[in-house]
Amino acid sequence: MTVQHQAACSCGQFRVCLDGEPALVSSCHCLACQRRTGAVFASNAFFRRGQIAAVEGEHRTWRRTADSGRFLDFHFCPTCGSTVFWEAEGTPDFVTVAIGTFADPAFAAPVRTVWVEKKHSWLPFPDSIPRHEKDPP
Repeated sequence: MTVQHQAACSCGQFRVCLDGEPALVSSCHCLACQRRTGAVFASNAFFRRGQIAAVEGEHRTWRRTADSGRFLDFHFCPTCGSTVFWEAEGTPDFVTVAIGTFADPAFAAPVRTVWVEKKHSWLPFPDSIPRHEKDPP
């Protein structure tokens, strides 16, 4: 039986349902992710586009340009403002979901961390996780 994950915004009206496990779980310390989340880093789950079972509820999209020069489209709830998932020009076969939107403390942990050159110096991170100063190649 395939595991289904459901991510939702804070008010619960905007949801994305995904079949199976993520292809990658990563954390990011870039300043854009810090601003988007309001936290000192973001934790993200990458799912193959074909794993999307449903997108439900009203949402809006905001596009920004990444440091790479490529665009990212963020899908967020117009009521509560929560970003649930996004699509990146650099990874067109994937959608990325903010791990916190699953509201599941047992969700898979990150297997890497990126943009550590922007990491807050007081934030410890496990030495067992591969680190990338910027985006990995």
